[in-house]
Amino acid sequence: MGAGFWISRYLLASSILFIILTVVEYSKGTTSNADILSALAWSLVASAIFIGSKYWRHKKAIACATCSGDKAKTKSS
Repeated sequence: MGAGFWISRYLLASSILFIILTVVEYSKGTTSNADILSALAWSLVASAIFIGSKYWRHKKAIACATCSGDKAKTKSS
């Protein structure tokens, strides 16, 4: 899995999370630029942690118990 794969996963995760957080901010009623920037910052940080942990598990060949679709990479000696 190359860099493009991980970048696309990061962008997908962060954009979906940003949309969810923005909808939550708008549902509160009073939305400012600071609220939108906060939603953007949280989505970028949370996605970085999520994708970073997936990348780390992939490199270490550790299967994720909650990710049923993921297959652990096998290391050959």
